[in-house]
Amino acid sequence: MDSDGQLELYDRLAARLKEAHTRVRTLQVPEGVRVALTRKLLVVTAASKHDPAGAERRLARLMTDIDEGRFPAERGGGRDGQRRRETGAAGSDGPS
Repeated sequence: MDSDGQLELYDRLAARLKEAHTRVRTLQVPEGVRVALTRKLLVVTAASKHDPAGAERRLARLMTDIDEGRFPAERGGGRDGQRRRETGAAGSDGPS
């Protein structure tokens, strides 16, 4: 790929990544889902340094999933342990 084409790809990808991060930050989803989406975006961002064309494809798939309401599952309870309190697991705020 010529250097002009490569620069255009980098510019386009950088703009799309910035937009995607803003979009994820403003989504009305549980914090665990937001964290999972942010991690996916960070993986795409890291990949963009070595394979910008591949990263652009991955970002397009991720944004399509978000557009269609397909979000990753929450993993664990957040930093505040909300999931543990809701399920009554050990370490909850309720009586033992």
